[in-house]
Amino acid sequence: MNWKIEGLKRFDGIFGRLACLAAKLFTTPRKLEETDSPRILVIRPGGIGDAVLLFPALKELRKSYPESLIDILAEKRNSGIFFLSPCINSVILYDDKPPSGLFSAIRGKYDIVIDTEQWHRLTAAVSYMTGAPVRAGFQTNERSKLYNHPVTYSHSDYEARSFLNLVSAVTGEQYEFKPDEPFIKADESNSGEIDSALADFQKDKKALVGIFAGATVNERRWGAKNFGEMSRNLAGEDFGIVLLGGGNDLESSSEIKNISGEKNVTDYTGKTTLAETAYIISKLDLLISGDSGLMHIAYGVGTPTVALFGAGIGGKWAPQGKNHIAINKRFSCSPCTKFGYTPACPYEVKCLRDITVEEVLLAVQGPLSQSKR
Repeated sequence: MNWKIEGLKRFDGIFGRLACLAAKLFTTPRKLEETDSPRILVIRPGGIGDAVLLFPALKELRKSYPESLIDILAEKRNSGIFFLSPCINSVILYDDKPPSGLFSAIRGKYDIVIDTEQWHRLTAAVSYMTGAPVRAGFQTNERSKLYNHPVTYSHSDYEARSFLNLVSAVTGEQYEFKPDEPFIKADESNSGEIDSALADFQKDKKALVGIFAGATVNERRWGAKNFGEMSRNLAGEDFGIVLLGGGNDLESSSEIKNISGEKNVTDYTGKTTLAETAYIISKLDLLISGDSGLMHIAYGVGTPTVALFGAGIGGKWAPQGKNHIAINKRFSCSPCTKFGYTPACPYEVKCLRDITVEEVLLAVQGPLSQSKR
C-alpha cells in the first residue's frame, strides 16, 4: 500500500478519537436558517473507486438544490475524477501543503455537510468543526455522535446506493440506483488526438479491449504474467489490446507487452491524465481489470467489464448490471477487505491466483460477442 495512504490511516487511528472529542468541545454548530440555496460541502477522501460511485448521489443532490454552491473536499489521488462532474462548483484538497484547503473548508460557513467517509473519524471531526447545522454521515463508530443525520452503513449494499442514502437523510427523498444506466460523461474537450490514434489502431480489429493490471494493494493484483498470457491470446485473435495505468504501472505493462508481443497492442500507461484515461475507456468495447478505480470508471461511462475479485466484497464493489461480469472464487477466507483495510494474505493471494487465464478468456467471450465493431 502507498506509504502516504497508510500514514493517513495510522494517523486517524491514533488521533481520530481525540479529534472527535475536541471538535465537540470547541465547536458549537450554527442554527439552521431557512434558505432555498444552502451552501453544501461533500467530504470524499480515499481512492478513485469511491469517488466514481459518488457521482449518482451528487446528481441527486444537485437536482434537489439546483442553485446551491456544492463543494467537494477531496485528496489529490481522487480529485481528478471530480472535474468530470457537472454537479459541483469546486474541488478543495485537504492534503495540500500547507493545508489551506482544509482550513478554508472548515471556515466555509456551509449549511449542509455530507461526510461520505465510511469509517475513519477525522472527517467526522471536520464536518462538526465547520459548524454546519445539517451534518450527515455513516454511523459506524463513535463518529456517529458528530452527525445530526446519522445513516446506517451496510457491507451488503452496493456503494453507490450507500452514498444515495446519505443524500436521502438530508433531503428526505428516496432514490433509485439504475444499474444499467451510465452516470459519468467522459470529457471530450481535448479528445482529437486520442480519437485519431484509436481510429488508426482499431482498423481491422474485432474490438478494443482495455487491460489494467494495477491495484492499490498487492492482494488485488492478478499478476502481469496472467494479463500478458491473456493479452497474447486476445491479440492472436485480432482483438486490439489497450494498456492503461499510471506511472506506478509501467513495469507491469512492460511485462505484459513482453509476454503478449507488440502485435495488436497499444500502450497508454503513464501517458494520460485521469480524465483522458476515462475518455479512452469510454471508447473501449471491454475493460478487464482487478478490483480497481479504473474498473469503476469503466462502469460509470458504460463500458462493459470483466472484473477479478478476491479480497474485495463483490456485492458492494463489483459493477452491477447486465454488461458486467465478476469472477470470484468465493473462498472461505475472502472477502477480507473491510472499511478500506486489506490484511496481508497468508495464502499467497490464492483467491486471485486460482483464477485461470482460460476462465477469463471464457468470460470475455460474452461481452466481446456483443461488440458492434
